[in-house]
Amino acid sequence: MKQYLVYKKRFSSIILGVLFMGVLILPSFFTYAETAKELQNKIDQKDSDIARLEREIASYQTELSNLEKQKNTLSGTIKELDLTKKKLNTDITITQTKIDRTNLKIQSLSDDIGNKEDSISNNIDSISLGIRQTNEFEQNIILQTILSENAFTVIWNDIDNIVTVRERIRGKILKLKQVKGDLEDTRKETIEAKNELTALKSKLSDQQKIVVQNANEKSKLLKQTQNNEANYQKLLRDRIAQRDAFEKELRDYEAQLQYILDPSKLPNAGVLSWPLEQVYVTQLFGKTVDAKRLYASGTHNGVDFRASVGTPVMAMSDGEVLGIGDTDLTCAGASFGKYVFIKYNNGLSSTFGHLSLIRVREGENVKRGQVVAYSGATGHVTGPHLHVSLYASEAVKMASKPSVACGGRIYRLPVAPINAYLDAMYYLPPYRQ
Repeated sequence: MKQYLVYKKRFSSIILGVLFMGVLILPSFFTYAETAKELQNKIDQKDSDIARLEREIASYQTELSNLEKQKNTLSGTIKELDLTKKKLNTDITITQTKIDRTNLKIQSLSDDIGNKEDSISNNIDSISLGIRQTNEFEQNIILQTILSENAFTVIWNDIDNIVTVRERIRGKILKLKQVKGDLEDTRKETIEAKNELTALKSKLSDQQKIVVQNANEKSKLLKQTQNNEANYQKLLRDRIAQRDAFEKELRDYEAQLQYILDPSKLPNAGVLSWPLEQVYVTQLFGKTVDAKRLYASGTHNGVDFRASVGTPVMAMSDGEVLGIGDTDLTCAGASFGKYVFIKYNNGLSSTFGHLSLIRVREGENVKRGQVVAYSGATGHVTGPHLHVSLYASEAVKMASKPSVACGGRIYRLPVAPINAYLDAMYYLPPYRQ
């Protein structure tokens, strides 16, 4: 009986050790919970900061829209550049805040992974110890227990207790396996957050370059006009005349190109995705009131979207970049300005015009939704926007030609027969203004 009492004491300690092994890790859990709460509070504050900055950007956009009536004056153009700079700097602040928020999220996820892995390790060690102690007891004590009084009663009670403990250990192991599976999901989320961080840092670098361009544009304008309204108006008239001459020259060349459009070689409607996150169409394809007012040809060969300077522009499908360039180097204020020409894998090609910054290279393969550039106000514009020309791929090509209108300088840009230009809205998702 004395030996049995010793056994019961040892067995009770085993049960208590297994059942209350979680107590060993409670202090670290509460420390983690406190840290996690602090991190979440910081993340929430970053979200609040981002919302405030987005409201600030919206107010700048309203001010820019209200400058429409002054856009053909030097003072109006300078105000637009200054407001654009403020907006761009706020864009940078938002991106930096998103970087900070993502870093906090990664830290929180890493802490979560570390603490749960420690918890798993500690619990597995405790379970292993309990199993070893139970096995030792079964091997060394059970024969002596049989010789004691009430042997069979004791045996059955102890067997029942051992089975109970083992079932609880098995339950703990299954639970820990579930936690391990949850950790794999957390690791995946961490990888996604790190990829997001890389993209944000790249965007921040691009935005900083656009701010520098904005400052250079203002400096160049003041130098050209000597900050004089009369000089600005003369510069504007000269550019409009050169623009009209260049547009006619290019249009005449494209009108001579021969092409028979075969609709069966074109894809179905809706195969493209939007080039911008927020979509607002400002001018449609073809003969419109604005086209007759703004273009010598009286027709608009693409679709225009509202897009402030520095707005990310995305590929509308998978494809290859066949051309990039800047027509302002040939004819300032004419044609596309900075552009990206992409041939998609579905029989369509597009040109994004009036960009501020290009992020891709010729020959590069791009994916649908990939940022290829940022919108701007280069080339022939009355204000910042994104122009999208769409063509039948088999008819459009890059061309280099001297321009009489631009002093014989060589221009290089996509050209196509007039009937190869397509209405992008047919191939984009349904649009409701």
